[in-house]
Amino acid sequence: MSVAIITGSGGLIGSEAVLFLADKFDKIIGVDNDMRSYFFGKEASTTWNQNKLSGNYSNYEHHNIDIRNYNDLEKIFQKYNSDISLIIHAAAQPSHDWAAKEPITDFTINANGTLNLLELTRQLASEAVFIFTSTNKVYGDNPNKLPLVELDKRWEIDQSHAYFKEGIDEQMSLDHTTHSVFGASKVAADVLVQEYGNYFGIKTGVFRGGCLSGPNHSGAQLHGFLSYLMKCCITKQEYTIFGYQGKQVRDNIHSYDLVNMFWHFYQNPRCGEVYNAGGSRFSNCSMIEAIDQCELISGNKMNYKYSETNRVGDHIWYISDVSKFKLHYPSWEYRFGVDDILTEIYDAMIVRI
Repeated sequence: MSVAIITGSGGLIGSEAVLFLADKFDKIIGVDNDMRSYFFGKEASTTWNQNKLSGNYSNYEHHNIDIRNYNDLEKIFQKYNSDISLIIHAAAQPSHDWAAKEPITDFTINANGTLNLLELTRQLASEAVFIFTSTNKVYGDNPNKLPLVELDKRWEIDQSHAYFKEGIDEQMSLDHTTHSVFGASKVAADVLVQEYGNYFGIKTGVFRGGCLSGPNHSGAQLHGFLSYLMKCCITKQEYTIFGYQGKQVRDNIHSYDLVNMFWHFYQNPRCGEVYNAGGSRFSNCSMIEAIDQCELISGNKMNYKYSETNRVGDHIWYISDVSKFKLHYPSWEYRFGVDDILTEIYDAMIVRI
């Protein structure tokens, strides 16, 4: 029997992984205790998504487990042990701002929870592939030290710089920078996943995501850029732009495209490998450009205000260079750009709201 374990299975990436893998494994074990509602309030709850998965997939088995609880996780690994072929670890506390409120909660979820899963994999499912959803925030605010140019609706990197064509690669330093508490906890987890690959020989892959997006995102003010932006545009709720004239640039990758990267890695895994995984030059936008597109799709005028104070550690310009992953897995390609993502989010959201 082939078993895949997916943490954060009610969230954006976890639920996309369930959808993608349901017909590829005999059993999908979902682990999610809806901490998102604790972080961001009831409006961000993933319960609706968990219920949908349980109702639609007979081989999906849900476990309401906190990943900080080693003993509860151990029961799953003991039950399925060598049948476990894949672990996709997508559970996390994902917000800069929230992490500063409860640093211990943030660190124990992001770092300790990851260590629990890695050690159980090493002890009970050592042949499994372990995939970790990391973040570009591990680079801290080093991207802000690049030579940036202010344009009409976006910031852009100077055309003479090596990053102009493809974006930021995996060689960017993780040191000498302000990470935010969230960034620090994700660095700890990121490095642990690498070490379990490099030191113990576990087949581990680290995917440093840009802005992860898609129609199954339970967007909230503190996390879920495009999802929350579209929600505000539909409901006419006031949205706040924090700093940089609203010209800060994000590359946005659809949850399907990211999980498809995971699938390619699973089929030909490596040990302790690291990939930047965002929308690259294929799929990116500034805050102002995203607002323009939301207004076009929804037919509503965005209700927003501007705050001069940017979020600590926030990136002014970030575009992922995914050429390393494409070199290793040349058959992978994008399916969704920014316009496609926003249209899907709108179509899904007007049904849910």
